[in-house]
Amino acid sequence: MANALFFLKALHVVGFVSWFAGLFYLGRIFVYDEEASGKTEPERSTLKDQFNLMEWRVYRIICNPAMMITWTAGLIMLAMGWFSPLIPNYLSSGTPGWMHVKLLLLVLMTIYHLWNKRIIRRMEQGERPFSSWQYRLLNEMPTIFLIAISYIAVYGKAGTLNYLYLVGGIVLFIGLIFFGARAYKRSRARKGTL
Repeated sequence: MANALFFLKALHVVGFVSWFAGLFYLGRIFVYDEEASGKTEPERSTLKDQFNLMEWRVYRIICNPAMMITWTAGLIMLAMGWFSPLIPNYLSSGTPGWMHVKLLLLVLMTIYHLWNKRIIRRMEQGERPFSSWQYRLLNEMPTIFLIAISYIAVYGKAGTLNYLYLVGGIVLFIGLIFFGARAYKRSRARKGTL
């Protein structure tokens, strides 16, 4: 039973690392796809076709399988904790409610994942739902999920999670990202590359 748990934990780690990598890369492609909209023909069509192909490949070949591996391995580990006295029950151990908060964030991340599919379809149809700067901000969403979920998993499992510090830290981090992105936007505007 312990070997199965270790296998699932390793699979879960591989899944979520791949999922985050795919979401980070997909967000970058959105930025480049939007910036290609400002090019002249035939360069615009060539770039947009290539970026659309890349978006679908990253979404279907990296993000979707990685999300499914993450959810499957994680839910099996949770189920093993319910049915086996040899496996820790993560829903009742550690800081109260930590696993529920982690699962809520994973549901929100899955919604973000599915929303990216909608963005790909809209861009494929020639719509421009966001500016390149807005895509740069959206590209930071996985970073926020990564930090929040990682801290919840580590401190929650250890029983030392302080929700007030967690929320305060995330809000502070979001502020730093926003102001950093604004400073970068101003820098690009001064150089004429925006």
